[in-house]
Amino acid sequence: MNAACTETLVDIHGLTKRYLQKRPLSGAKFTIEALNDVNLTITRGATLALIGESGAGKSTLARCLALLERPTAGEIWLEGTDLLKLNRKALVSVRRQIQVIFQDPASSLNPRMPAAELIAEPLVIRREGTKIEQRRRALALMEQVGLPAASADKLPLEFSGGQRQRLAIARALVLRPKLLILDEALSSLDLITQGAILRLLRELQAMHSLTYLHVSHDLRMVSELSGDAAVLYDGRIVEQKRVSDLFAHPEHPYTQSLLSAIEPLDQFSGHGFIEASR
Repeated sequence: MNAACTETLVDIHGLTKRYLQKRPLSGAKFTIEALNDVNLTITRGATLALIGESGAGKSTLARCLALLERPTAGEIWLEGTDLLKLNRKALVSVRRQIQVIFQDPASSLNPRMPAAELIAEPLVIRREGTKIEQRRRALALMEQVGLPAASADKLPLEFSGGQRQRLAIARALVLRPKLLILDEALSSLDLITQGAILRLLRELQAMHSLTYLHVSHDLRMVSELSGDAAVLYDGRIVEQKRVSDLFAHPEHPYTQSLLSAIEPLDQFSGHGFIEASR
């Protein structure tokens, strides 16, 4: 199979992830199936939302795509290459193409490292450029994400929550990835900050030709950032289509129940959420 396509960046086929568990008293083994035969396509330069309730398997899928976990079965194609068939050496160069921004930036930022060093650290690990070039790249990214160069030597705890997320975004961009996975990256922020980060993500997507996988349970943010959406239910993709079509004409009963549980989407569609947060 060759997933190479001028429009497709990522093609996932039959992705399955099972966890072997033990019962605390009896010690009997049992299997939890977090993902079951998932098929998903992510278009180059677009934003695909992955939605579903807690426990649906969203973060597991994101971690498998980022190669932070090894799936039990299936294929993950990136620009025509099945990542799961690559050896360790080949994966090192591929991993830079897929970066993750997590919900809590503090969990992924070393509290003892100044901002510019945190951003440049992936370059240091891969021995790319001189120290001057690494710092120059870090400072340029700080400016792009809206952090003043004067704060380059501040520690993460000296920044606000929104600023720490900007710092995490800059760090994710330093290796010039093609795909950014936003794993509930905005859910811990207040409404005003969410709107500001959403605007930033749009600007960066255009600036760097980025593709986003937007993992979220917040359909308001999905309507603002994403063009397409896939609904994950009990480890399976049950529906994938344009966000506008999904909200207007949900087909699967689970999608219908998700949408019925929120206020009318036209109250915050058409980028009204972003505009209201200015």
